[in-house]
Amino acid sequence: MPYFLEIDLHGHTRESAKQKLDSVMKTLPKDVREITVIHGYRGGTSLSELVRRYKNPKIEKKILGLNQGMTVFIIRR
Repeated sequence: MPYFLEIDLHGHTRESAKQKLDSVMKTLPKDVREITVIHGYRGGTSLSELVRRYKNPKIEKKILGLNQGMTVFIIRR
């Protein structure tokens, strides 16, 4: 059964946020199909820019929703 993960990057620096994303993507269970990344937006755009530019071969596409403080990664099957 496919499921999703949620990652909260509040309080992270750009470097620690990238390390967190890299770590999650490296150990991602095969049945995960969606990752919601909460990066916030009121404290600046540094984390949101990092997340929205983040690249990994496991990511099929990114969804930018109505909530400016989060981005959804759709994972390849």
